[in-house]
Amino acid sequence: MPQVYKVVFVVDRKDLDYQTTVEFNAFSKGSIDGTNNTNTLVKQLAGDNKLIVTTIQKLNTAITKTRHLSQLDKLKQERIVFIFDECHRSQFGKTHEDIKNFFKSSQLFGFTGTPIFEENAGKNAFGKRTTTMLFGDCLHKYVITDAIRDENVLKFSVEYISTFKKKENILDINVEAIDEEEVMNAPQRLKNVTDYIIANHGRKTHSLSFTSIFCVSSVPTLIEYYKLFHQKKEAGEHSLNIATIFSYGANVDLIDSGDEFEEDWEESEFGIASDLKRDDYAQSEKKHPREYLDEFMIHYNGTFGTNYNTRDSKLFYQYYNDLADRVKKKQIDLLLVVNMFLTGFDSKSLNTLYVDKNLKYHGLIQAYSRTNRILDELKSQGNIVCFRNLKPATDDAITLFSNLDAKDEIIMQPYEDYVCKFQEAVAKLLEVVPTVDSVNELPSEVEKLEFIKAFRELMRLKNVLSTFTEFEFQDLGMSEQVFEDYKSKYLDIYDSSKKPGKEKVSILNDVDFELELIHRDEINVSYILKLLAKLKDAAPEDQEKQKKAIVELIVGESQLRSKRELIEKFINQTLPTIEDSENIPEEFLSFWTKERIEALKTLSEEEGLDSEKLESVIGDFIYTEKEPLRDDIINMLKARPSLTERRTIAERVKSKIMDFVETFINGISAAA
Repeated sequence: MPQVYKVVFVVDRKDLDYQTTVEFNAFSKGSIDGTNNTNTLVKQLAGDNKLIVTTIQKLNTAITKTRHLSQLDKLKQERIVFIFDECHRSQFGKTHEDIKNFFKSSQLFGFTGTPIFEENAGKNAFGKRTTTMLFGDCLHKYVITDAIRDENVLKFSVEYISTFKKKENILDINVEAIDEEEVMNAPQRLKNVTDYIIANHGRKTHSLSFTSIFCVSSVPTLIEYYKLFHQKKEAGEHSLNIATIFSYGANVDLIDSGDEFEEDWEESEFGIASDLKRDDYAQSEKKHPREYLDEFMIHYNGTFGTNYNTRDSKLFYQYYNDLADRVKKKQIDLLLVVNMFLTGFDSKSLNTLYVDKNLKYHGLIQAYSRTNRILDELKSQGNIVCFRNLKPATDDAITLFSNLDAKDEIIMQPYEDYVCKFQEAVAKLLEVVPTVDSVNELPSEVEKLEFIKAFRELMRLKNVLSTFTEFEFQDLGMSEQVFEDYKSKYLDIYDSSKKPGKEKVSILNDVDFELELIHRDEINVSYILKLLAKLKDAAPEDQEKQKKAIVELIVGESQLRSKRELIEKFINQTLPTIEDSENIPEEFLSFWTKERIEALKTLSEEEGLDSEKLESVIGDFIYTEKEPLRDDIINMLKARPSLTERRTIAERVKSKIMDFVETFINGISAAA
């Protein structure tokens, strides 16, 4: 719009993670960084830039520091449009007033998923203020129920876990009402919560296919939790990668918004300017929390080969970004926080939030929403595990930001409801295929498609059910063995539908088999190698039984089916020649390398391919995860095919390349 002098998009740096920083800086280099260098912003405001991206901290510095005022004086009467992201948090203190007073002809827009209403408004030096007071009437609403209906976000599954019981002689105390810090931070309770997470984390994250955040009430509590997890890891009780970050005073301005509004919230329940209360360590602790954080960062450095510490502010900010990046890449299984990462942090690979703190209203919805970003079929909901009674607070938050009648659209149904749905789905499946063997007798692809749809629905429901703590297969209308048998038939149909060379077009080619629902990370080549070691050391009379169990396990796992023939070959030919079971991984790798080289040679000879070009194409496919183009395949051929042959040959060779990668590459690196 010609009448608009500039548009300034303002972000709250506390929300920013590594990927967000990269995206903003790709638009305008240096617009966001880990320092308070405001010179770049001042130059952009004074210059010809029509669209500027900056942080609230830099904008505040630019208009309040004397050294910048002369350059910005001419802007005071210009029509500048400010767009504030996450305006529920960063616009309720002095900064907001300073911006309005400085840019007298400005127009302000605010974006937020959780507005401040009368019910959730806190008090500060400016009194009780709402989003409407600051930005005027709401121009447009798109609430969480809209997003769920449009399949832009997932529902939440919320479980409330009791962490202590009242004694038998205490009759009239409402246990749920007890929320004393002495009780909530009792060493035995913290240990119980830690043990629960260790025991159920695999269930909640589908065998570490996803990652999680654990938010706690205070820095002292976080430190105790971290020490428990670390001690139990050193004792061999778990192998989870644990990390943490918290503000301790000196680094508050670096990450947090630094605005006054949240410092004055009642109970400082969420988003406070510092995770550490002033007197937390005054009496009982000898070490400063910064010393603990340095100690925990040493663990992090040892795991990832980094060199972060709290003594250098730039290094600390880099640690913050690196932490965010590794959570997204699933290199961290459990991130312990007080307030950080509970708002604005978007990671599709994060599906579980453990909660041991009091959340309410926008703080609760923001925290829960870290888990419900859509990824794939395996991620059916965001998991919330509450170790405090947050049910009333959850209902209040849903009522405020949507309405209580919409609760069923936001919160997953109880476990019992999904058991009933599973039993109904079993009945529908048995109408199509009454027995496992009857799958083999399906007369045409039309009937096979009906079976695929029926069993896929069963898998979806089982995927949801398996995340509940109380899940047991005996609750369902089908035994686990029968389920696995049907799954094997399902995979057989998938395998046959993907074989190249069919003249007739298969109606199953375009069916989404949703193999994400079948793959389990714990059943991989590394796991099979451990079973092979047990097989090697087993008594002769038990070996045949164990061997059969391994083969059946391979058949039931989508990632291993392509490797079945080779693993059986290793079991039958190589395993008997190995004297020490500890040498199995090394011998397996040697065997696998030899077979891979031979398979590559066979592929080159069968299709008349240049072997060096073939290796290059396969390398590109592995690195980029993009299927080879037809021209890339044709260029590998030693003899140029006719135009009419090119399509058929290219499709056949591409299929063989993808099969080669699936067999010899995928799932093997971890075992090596």
